[in-house]
Amino acid sequence: MSISTKTGDGGSTSLLFNKRVSKNHPRVVCYGNVDELSSSLGICRAHSIDVNVKSQLLEIQIELVHFMAELATDDLDQDRYHKKYADKVIHQQQVDRLTSLIEEKEKNLQFKGWTQSGETVADAFFDQARTTCRRAERGIVALKESGTSVRSELMVYLNRLADLLWIWGVEHMLFKK
Repeated sequence: MSISTKTGDGGSTSLLFNKRVSKNHPRVVCYGNVDELSSSLGICRAHSIDVNVKSQLLEIQIELVHFMAELATDDLDQDRYHKKYADKVIHQQQVDRLTSLIEEKEKNLQFKGWTQSGETVADAFFDQARTTCRRAERGIVALKESGTSVRSELMVYLNRLADLLWIWGVEHMLFKK
């Protein structure tokens, strides 16, 4: 099978379960933003000096694949998607895991106010990933506000992830000092 199907040459793409939409459809924009986020996390993972953070980033990237798949499913096919991939969708458990990571890091992190990224390459990449995450979050909020069905766990997951990325960035900045 070739990666170049040529079916999108006219400006449309296929959601899961074969519904065709414009490449500018709000769902496509949203999962595209999450795809950019996952790429940003890959750069963070490549530059992180913490093996535990690297492992957690990979786990998040794997979860984001399923996150994007849910976003790439039309409202009419959501039940079908959830039945087929029930073990893959983002649930409160994943949100709670991110929350726990934040709480654990906050116990040991000593910082005084906002920081400016760029002290290290890794902290700059974490900050860039955080802003990409916030853009993805805004897109999903807009999608929901447009009347599209979006589970709250998806919005909360990205909100927690952005917070965690900020903390990881600060940690990578402090590693230099």
